[in-house]
Amino acid sequence: MRERIREIIIQTCAELGVHIVKGVLARDHIHMFLSIPPKLSLSDVMQRIKGRSSRRIQMEFPDLRKRYWGRRFWARGYFSTTSGNVTDDVIKQYLELHSSK
Repeated sequence: MRERIREIIIQTCAELGVHIVKGVLARDHIHMFLSIPPKLSLSDVMQRIKGRSSRRIQMEFPDLRKRYWGRRFWARGYFSTTSGNVTDDVIKQYLELHSSK
């Protein structure tokens, strides 16, 4: 299922013109370093990624539909920050650290 989630997110980002600089799928969450075109808002990008992946995963893995009936597959919110105050290398190092977990 993790590989399928990865594929869906990559496909969704490609369709939106969003470049995934680095991504890490942890057991219960995802870290992504994205480059988003200025014409798109972060909230719209996250809504598309989370909505599309949730819908497709629950369709492809019917047992999840029962498990998450009436509940959300992804958490409601997300954390974001810009790379202006830290370098891209610092963000990549952070993601590398989390990829081993």
